Amino acid sequence: MRQKVISIFLCYLLLYTCGGVEAHTRKDSEDSNSGFLEALPYVAAGGVALALGLPAVGFTAAGIAANSWASWLMSCSAVANGGGVPAGGLVATLQSLGATGGSTIMAKIGAFLGYVTYKHQKNQKSKEEE
Repeated sequence: MRQKVISIFLCYLLLYTCGGVEAHTRKDSEDSNSGFLEALPYVAAGGVALALGLPAVGFTAAGIAANSWASWLMSCSAVANGGGVPAGGLVATLQSLGATGGSTIMAKIGAFLGYVTYKHQKNQKSKEEE
């Protein structure tokens, strides 16, 4: 249920962000597309990076991998909290996402961040041209 709510919320944010874009009319044939193909590499790179990010740093379905960044983070969290990792903390949340297939949610977040990066760079270029 929680994953569905987060997915719907992220889709809403993505659609809300895309819906506020004004159409610009240009006479150049190369600039006449909607920008979808230009944004696609950013969206894909962001989605793949975050989807593969959790297992890469050690938050796997089998648990926290030994000698990984996740195990170091878990150790630091345990030392800071008197020997135990707090429920609902950063380490527990990331491990929960890694164990339950949270890579899908992370891919959606990454895709959204990729799109935001694309829009930011596009806005910077348009400001430089003015």
